[in-house]
Amino acid sequence: MARSRSRGALRALTAAALLLPLAACGTDGDGKAPGGATAKTAGFPYTVENCGVRTTFEAPPERVVTMNQHTTEIMLALGLKDRLAGTAYLDDKVLPQYEKDYRSVKVLAKGYPSYETLLGANPDFVYGGYASAFDKGEGRERAALEKSGIKTRLNVEYCSHGRTGIRQLAQEIREVGATFGVRDRAEALVKKAETTIAATKDKLKGTDPAAVFVYDSGDSAVHTAGGQGIGNEIISLAGGRNVFADRAKTWADVSWEQIVERKPEIIVIYDYGGISVAAKKKRLLDDPALQDVPAIKNKRFAVLPLSSAVLGVRVPDAVRSLAGQLHPDAVK
Repeated sequence: MARSRSRGALRALTAAALLLPLAACGTDGDGKAPGGATAKTAGFPYTVENCGVRTTFEAPPERVVTMNQHTTEIMLALGLKDRLAGTAYLDDKVLPQYEKDYRSVKVLAKGYPSYETLLGANPDFVYGGYASAFDKGEGRERAALEKSGIKTRLNVEYCSHGRTGIRQLAQEIREVGATFGVRDRAEALVKKAETTIAATKDKLKGTDPAAVFVYDSGDSAVHTAGGQGIGNEIISLAGGRNVFADRAKTWADVSWEQIVERKPEIIVIYDYGGISVAAKKKRLLDDPALQDVPAIKNKRFAVLPLSSAVLGVRVPDAVRSLAGQLHPDAVK
């Protein structure tokens, strides 16, 4: 109880000290006032329902911890580095344009931080990319954080009840933008994403979809992209057809026999972690059971970083990159 009272008092003092600059937000939707200060931040209170959790923000969060790379990059893309009190869990390097800003943020843990480490950053908001960010067994479940006075958000890819697509990407960016009072920045980011994807789709007109299998990981069983996540949408927009799109999950475990049966023409390898792309290719090429698979016979591979295959700001470039690998004659 003493911890809760001291944390609450600190937040109250912080909020009081920041009242004037926050109140200066006007009607431009970007958190900046064109004229004099107002009594309340424009666009607040703001209420949003996220993955079944309804949250009201009286003002933009001030001390944010992001967990998982794609949430960190969304914050940085929206120009919110100054709101980051800490970050955790990268799959690979952040995008070059965000590297300088990322270096200014404290890294709490290489993986997920413990509950104690998370509380030590004194956040008022935690933004998780995967459901595992709010693991109950580790004490980080959303309800527990809310009881500690910490608001939360989970990337909508992991609470969607249907297929995750570009509409959900726009929703994620817009809702985060609204949470921080930077709606104009969010709209600009959505527009840029839509323009990039539309340009790629134009180049693909007249091409036939290629049968694609995603190799994420696995030996005895194979971890692949199902039909519900943004990974499936990226494949479709890039001129491919996910051979396991019938699996109503973001991720699915399948057998080697099923891969052989579905005859993928191209294998997309997700690049991350301690196993290199070269090692993954070798494992696939050396497997006698796969020798009749068209992708193996023709040595047709494409590569995407895992951080590009989740719901974040990399999606438009992932579509363009994958399209160029699936249809090199059309997308140059």
